[in-house]
Amino acid sequence: MTRTRLLPRRVGVAGFALLAIIPAAAHAFDFEEVAHRAQQLAAQPYRPQKVELPKELQGIDYDHYRDIRFRPDRMLWRDAKLPFEIAFFHMGLYFDQPVRVNEIDGNTVRQVRFDPSMFDYGSNRFDPQRMSGLGFAGFRVHYALNTPKYKDEVLVFLGASYFRALGKGQVYGISARGLAIDTGLASGEEFPRFVEFWLERPAANASELTIYALLDSRRASGAYRFVLRPGTETAMDIRERLFLRENVSRLGIAPLTTMYFFGENQPSKRDDYRPEVHDSDGLSIHSGTGEWIWRPLVNPKRLLVTSFALTNPVGFGLMQRDRDFEHYEDLEARYDLRPSAWVQPKGKWGAGRVELVEIPSPDETNDNIVAYWVPEVSPAPGVPLDLEYRLLWQGENMTRPPSAWVSQTRRGRGYTRNDDGSIGMVVDFEGPALRKLPADTTVEGDVTVDANAKVREVLTQRNDVTGGWRLVLRFARVDAAKPLELRAYLRTRTGTLSETWSYVLPPD
Repeated sequence: MTRTRLLPRRVGVAGFALLAIIPAAAHAFDFEEVAHRAQQLAAQPYRPQKVELPKELQGIDYDHYRDIRFRPDRMLWRDAKLPFEIAFFHMGLYFDQPVRVNEIDGNTVRQVRFDPSMFDYGSNRFDPQRMSGLGFAGFRVHYALNTPKYKDEVLVFLGASYFRALGKGQVYGISARGLAIDTGLASGEEFPRFVEFWLERPAANASELTIYALLDSRRASGAYRFVLRPGTETAMDIRERLFLRENVSRLGIAPLTTMYFFGENQPSKRDDYRPEVHDSDGLSIHSGTGEWIWRPLVNPKRLLVTSFALTNPVGFGLMQRDRDFEHYEDLEARYDLRPSAWVQPKGKWGAGRVELVEIPSPDETNDNIVAYWVPEVSPAPGVPLDLEYRLLWQGENMTRPPSAWVSQTRRGRGYTRNDDGSIGMVVDFEGPALRKLPADTTVEGDVTVDANAKVREVLTQRNDVTGGWRLVLRFARVDAAKPLELRAYLRTRTGTLSETWSYVLPPD
């Protein structure tokens, strides 16, 4: 599984531009049209696209690719002064596969053609004419998100089936994908890619944008509809219909991809002025039974794959709960402003599991965390799988339990007068269910550990600073070469107070 980021991080890559619009025959265009094309693809052998980039783009480095800048005055829909505008990305660097882009205007579908004159190649000594007919690598959507005076970048589709979006006041971090196949398996991961897009021309007063996409890979094809609604919490309503050419071992639906390098539960092993470095700090799950689960992320020494069996999940997401700048101290990356991504299934998804893949990473440039839904039974080849969900890009007011939630997890030595080699975990909970408790309330920690741990001590105490409660757990690991799992939540004698903290301690 490759871990190189397929979408730019803190990248000022100027995009690409509109070349020419070629009219096609007038006809109604909708999701069913894309689904029909996906079904036709799945019925045929997979034909990978073979493209040879011009010599100038082969082996181009990051800085030179970044210097290829889109000319803002050529954005799609700028002349019409519409609320949304589109810029296009140039091929090069990791992006060596073109995507076809079309505009839907009423009943007319027109292809948007690549033209090198729409780009400023900067310090690159390219002959623009050698780029003719190259094609786009992807595109980005602009909308007046933070101020009516400027259209911000709010959504990017670039690389395989990757995309990411922003809400008001956020900076890019976590990414989403159209589909994940065999993530984390020794046989290797397959990366489906969006091969064609259709952009629906918005009305003059539109607050949403509809995008259709056709996905293809060796073992799967699919049709997608994205309805983008930018805002404080940017929402994307997603419909997909998948067709398999062959059986798939692990089909990942609504995949999310993020980065976790180090944090409060896993301090940096080298000198670093920053206390924490991560785009997300935990996986949150709202099960069909009503239980909320929080799993803090780790950067393991070896590949770590864990899962949660569920039926009809209410939601799941990779979240950045810690929004305090002083916990990161990075003025450039602004990890405190990275969005959380929350998946809300529409309808009943049935039985399956939320799977979390955590991959060792030596630095912060790799997306080393993936989470997705795996249906208990994958569709047979040729049989359509229809799913819908809402994907929310959230900031401070993110989705979390209404009662109480984990605000931080800290790990260290289990200090005693005579050091016995035990491990200590400190888990802080916050929320309205805890703040309203009388001061003399007895709050207990309900702790469960697997056979690889022996609990030495469990304590709970009110956190007078936050108004929450702290759980202190001390335990000994039986076999340091094996992982162990711990679960805990707060309760009174009459009921549960908090979500479930679920932690996996990787092997040493």
